[in-house]
Amino acid sequence: MMTMTTIHRIRTLALALCATGATSIALAKLPPPSPEAAAKAAEAAAKTAWAGKVDNYKLCLAQDKVAAHYRKTTPAAKPAAGTGAACADPGPFAYTPPEAKPLEASGAHSPPGTASSPPSTATPAAAASAPKP
Repeated sequence: MMTMTTIHRIRTLALALCATGATSIALAKLPPPSPEAAAKAAEAAAKTAWAGKVDNYKLCLAQDKVAAHYRKTTPAAKPAAGTGAACADPGPFAYTPPEAKPLEASGAHSPPGTASSPPSTATPAAAASAPKP
């Protein structure tokens, strides 16, 4: 018959093993995304940035409207000291993906320059006839 401490130890050990397994799964390296997935992620990031600009534009318009109403309805209101930058409309969303260079044009596999001499100037015959120290 098992005692309560033995059951508690078994449960603790099982929990530790589960936590270790979950940690190793979480730390596993994912493969790099495909070019299509990377392009889709770049477009989503651009769309998110544009949506932020639209939100800021709408906020600016609402603040201007509230300030104008306050100045109109409050006789003791001071006029605007200095009008800040006008609200800039970001316009419609437009995304142009960067052009991908072909592998040959990227220089990824090309040497930095043209070789003007062999990689080693020492010839085997010259190395063999050289005096040994």
